[in-house]
Amino acid sequence: MYTLYYSPGAASMCVHLALLETNAPHELILVDLAAGQQRDPTYLKLNPNGVVPTLLVDGKPFYEAAAALMTIAERHPEAKLAPPADSLARAAWNQWILHFANTLQPAFRLWFYPQDIGADAASQAVVKAAAQRKIEAAWDRLEAHLSANGPYLLGDAPSAADLMLIMLMRWSRNMPKPVTQWPALAAYASRMKSRSSWKRLYEVEGLTEWS
Repeated sequence: MYTLYYSPGAASMCVHLALLETNAPHELILVDLAAGQQRDPTYLKLNPNGVVPTLLVDGKPFYEAAAALMTIAERHPEAKLAPPADSLARAAWNQWILHFANTLQPAFRLWFYPQDIGADAASQAVVKAAAQRKIEAAWDRLEAHLSANGPYLLGDAPSAADLMLIMLMRWSRNMPKPVTQWPALAAYASRMKSRSSWKRLYEVEGLTEWS
């Protein structure tokens, strides 16, 4: 049994998608970020970083979206969200998920919250511009990869890595150059958004943008 502490459309999204893809029994607990619930002392006992997601696995809390995503995929091999552990595809799977967690996700953090390191409006604008360049460079690489190796990150079938990627792609929807301006990535987004897990997540989380 899993319990996912989530906020609609936040980094918990890929973990929620994995729970839906695996049909794993789970419950959801909403963390109202706007109200500051992530800083509540009770929540901080579960996740000292004060962010979502937090995933309870048999009652024990774990955090970091990529780690929770990988845990679910590995615990439910029948869903085929992770390639066999001894395969080259598994090495690529590890690489993509960690790349997203270490490169794209931090760049989006700076895009959304430039005040984390920019003391004034001018420096925040510099931070946002640098984050945008990094994000768009990632789209360039992914466009080339999917054009040559698609339709999904690992080839013919989607995996947990795709669940993380589509979440990050959604985050670009209000940027000056959203990800759908790259043709292969736009086609990829349409494929991923046609999945029943995506549609169900939108229903449950009450999302409407980028449906």
